[in-house]
Amino acid sequence: MIEWDLKKKVIASALAGGILFSTAFYFGVIYQSPAKTDKIYSAALDDFNNGNYQNSYYLFSKITMFSNLKPIAIYHRAECAKKLGDDKSELKQYEILFNNYPKHPLSVRSRYLAAQKLLKDKPQIAKKYFDYIISQAPNTDYAIAAEYYSSVILKDKYKNEKIVPSSVKEDIQSGFRHYLKKAPSGRLAMNAVNNWLEMSNDISKDDYLLMANTCYLFGEHEKAKELLQKADFNENWTLDVKNSYALKDFSRAKNLTENGLEKRSNYVTDDGIIEAIDIYTSLSSSKKEAVERLLTLANGKGRDYLLSQKCDSVPQNDKYACYSNLYLQYPNGRFSADALANIFFSKIRANHIQDAKKIGKDHLSKFPNSNSAPMVMFWMGKLGERTNDYDEFTTYYKGVIKRFPDSYYAYRAYLRLSRMQGPLITSYINPQPVLYPYKYSRNNVIVKLVNLKDYDVVNELTAADEFIKSWVLYQKGDYSHSMLVARDAMEKIQEKPDKFDLRWRLVYPVVFYDDIRKYANETGNNAPLMLGLIREESYFDPLAQSIVGASGLMQLMPSTASEINSQFSLGMNVSSALFNPYSNIKLGNYYYEFLRKNLEGYDISSVAAYNGGIGSLKKWKSSLHYNDTDEFVEQIPYPETKNYVKKVFRSYWNYVRIYSGNE
Repeated sequence: MIEWDLKKKVIASALAGGILFSTAFYFGVIYQSPAKTDKIYSAALDDFNNGNYQNSYYLFSKITMFSNLKPIAIYHRAECAKKLGDDKSELKQYEILFNNYPKHPLSVRSRYLAAQKLLKDKPQIAKKYFDYIISQAPNTDYAIAAEYYSSVILKDKYKNEKIVPSSVKEDIQSGFRHYLKKAPSGRLAMNAVNNWLEMSNDISKDDYLLMANTCYLFGEHEKAKELLQKADFNENWTLDVKNSYALKDFSRAKNLTENGLEKRSNYVTDDGIIEAIDIYTSLSSSKKEAVERLLTLANGKGRDYLLSQKCDSVPQNDKYACYSNLYLQYPNGRFSADALANIFFSKIRANHIQDAKKIGKDHLSKFPNSNSAPMVMFWMGKLGERTNDYDEFTTYYKGVIKRFPDSYYAYRAYLRLSRMQGPLITSYINPQPVLYPYKYSRNNVIVKLVNLKDYDVVNELTAADEFIKSWVLYQKGDYSHSMLVARDAMEKIQEKPDKFDLRWRLVYPVVFYDDIRKYANETGNNAPLMLGLIREESYFDPLAQSIVGASGLMQLMPSTASEINSQFSLGMNVSSALFNPYSNIKLGNYYYEFLRKNLEGYDISSVAAYNGGIGSLKKWKSSLHYNDTDEFVEQIPYPETKNYVKKVFRSYWNYVRIYSGNE
């Protein structure tokens, strides 16, 4: 008996060993030092990037099963098989991944890709995979696409049936509907429209509007026009305005806007109305007259926006009455915070200090997180200075810097607290590299992938984090897109991180700085200011070109560039220089030097002239009544130029704040 028990143990041990051996053989060696694993992975990734997919496929198989890189290596093997056109191996790797690592972030993607591979030959298995994704990962982009594919499979299943059960028909339409609602400009959106139209004539007016919106977004304007005719006119008119404008049917766009504001404004969104109004005013020879015309028609939604547009363009002396009217009519509206801020500033201009303080406190109490709150806090500080209340003005200035550290008004508050007379804090910054935006533990798989430069997988594993998306774009050299993604992500954060947070380097990257510093020094310009100007002009895109022809990093008009090239004897071929970063920075710095020297060296005036023109700037300086720089900036008549000045100096401030230690 004892001998038999021993034999059973030997057999069991051999079987277990065999299973373990086969498993190890399948997944990779049992033990492997982390250094060796990383070396193999790096070599496999290099082979993949160099197009050596066969060897890459082999090397990824050598990753040990106990490494947290193993599921990612399996995913890469599937990618290699795809590149090699080996559908069977590709599918097999996906299935290994999601069956053995169901909780891994790549599991959902692998199941989705496997389902796509099975669409043609095994649609019901594909549908099973898609339905699993919809059920288990409903908040992912894969679930949105899975709904589309699930509907396509159902549609194809019943395509030869004379009668499709109503429940099945509704399921099909529901999948297309959900996709168009969640991803109206998604990769599959036009396919959803075409499949939906092909399978049914029983489509609601709301659904026709959904489809028309997708067609508009894809530039299918004639098709959008056709679908809009089948949608509810009360609800489609703002989209019809945009589509008519795209079709250059300008009279229709204007008529629709007038009719819609008069009779149908309550059926559409505020954003849609604003877009329609903006199109209408852009088509009119006089924006002021266009706004007045629409004000006679609008009696519901959109009227507050029209009043704000009117107030924005009236002379400074009339702003108090205009904004007071807007605020009284819409005290809790979308533009009420801005209206009250303008009333506040009008009181300051009239030197009604106590009234201004009362209104300022009311604004900060009612709209503490509004876009106009930093402006009101800053000017409350200036009012404290006027009344020699040290505690009051220091409290407000420090409050702006603490609550809105990256704002234009934090910059102005810093100047006031530091008793600086000019607008420039320093010409020195110490550029730092853009790093992975978060601290991480040494064993984190993300840090491994970062060090291994597996950027695409990093992006996939952290898809919900916009800062990591920005970082990946930066690593790939797409500085413009990277900065915009990070900027928008930071705007969503109400309580901003401190200046040492690595995410700020993505929002304010130091790009092309060697050339910027070289030509700023050569022309006597401030290098960080030129860096901020370039950030706002082109977002660091050397190929940027505006609708009017301004080109390159510093957005120079060809005629301006030619004039500067000739005046300073730079000897450039302007047509090729505009899109060359090195040459554009040189031309732009010489142009800024020209402006600065013709404006008595004032950088605020020079930045304003860079956007609005030197002639306009001189006219404003002679016609506006102001006591200091801050009053001048607030009264610049062109909203675009006023905002431009604030944006450029906000960027300048942040470069100084982040890279030279000031705050």
